[in-house]
Amino acid sequence: MNQLRIGLIGAGGIAGAHIAGWQQLGAHVSVYSRSGAAALVEQYGIDDVGSLEALLEVSDMVGILTPTPSHYGYAMAAFAAGKDVICEKPLAETFERAAEMANAALAAGVRLFPAHVVRFFPDYALAKEQLDSRAVGVPAALELSRAGAAPAAGSWFFDEAQGGGIVRDQMIHDLDQASWLAGDVTRVFAEQDPPSVDGILPRPVTAQVELTHQNGAISQLLGEWGPDTLRFSTSLRVEGPGGTISFTSPRNAGGSKDEQPSENGSAGHLPELDVADSPYTRQNAEFAAARASGKPSRVSPADGVIAVALAEAAAESIRCGHAVDFSNEAVLALLHSEN
Repeated sequence: MNQLRIGLIGAGGIAGAHIAGWQQLGAHVSVYSRSGAAALVEQYGIDDVGSLEALLEVSDMVGILTPTPSHYGYAMAAFAAGKDVICEKPLAETFERAAEMANAALAAGVRLFPAHVVRFFPDYALAKEQLDSRAVGVPAALELSRAGAAPAAGSWFFDEAQGGGIVRDQMIHDLDQASWLAGDVTRVFAEQDPPSVDGILPRPVTAQVELTHQNGAISQLLGEWGPDTLRFSTSLRVEGPGGTISFTSPRNAGGSKDEQPSENGSAGHLPELDVADSPYTRQNAEFAAARASGKPSRVSPADGVIAVALAEAAAESIRCGHAVDFSNEAVLALLHSEN
């Protein structure tokens, strides 16, 4: 088989995890970035490409690792060039634009893979397997948390019009998890403390989101962008009539090998990853296999669109101060059926 050629757009904090994963899988990696590429080239020995057009020419598959507002434009350019795309979360600033991306990929005959890497973390994947096997029955209550040092003060992450704030950027992982584990959502209520001022989030900041699922389950989500000293951590608890599934990470003072970096490196002090078993390597391997076979992966374009829509609903609830109704069907109606 020919060596898979991966073109990465962006050289932020998440790029290293993607590069290491692709190199572990034997892919040839190139990068295009307006800044920061030189350090990656020196560290990983990858190719530095001087323009988007040149990157598309030398790539079979493109990874978009840039700030959220640029995802749509880069993805559309890649689709037009006939390239499959892995796009970091969230897919776009709005679920309508995310749906446009999914439909454009389908029309071009290529694949869009939302990089919801938490689905590839062993604990979360095991929880999904246990729920699918009815080990604890239909879930009744879920608690998910995600906390870490906030992005750098003044960065685009705090601008709700660009990054979308803590809910759309950080908590979208757990919005996706809740939807994946407990199914369709019918109602969303969210609060943020302290509140934003003129569309700019404070630093530090916390947010809580409550999701009511179609099956009656209730998910409680907590997100925190804390002080620089705050260590990255996550937790999951699922209660059902047959028992409880729960875990907290990191489990000990040594940290977790699956501690998750973010696009701007705001996850705290990242420990050494076991690259061969990294969630990013697992994610890349599954996406590459799905691309080659034409089969689905565990993250569909529709999943990426729904996650953005849930984040938007949570933001609307924060603005209006009360719960808002949510319809998976209404969101999915924007997608071509094959998505």
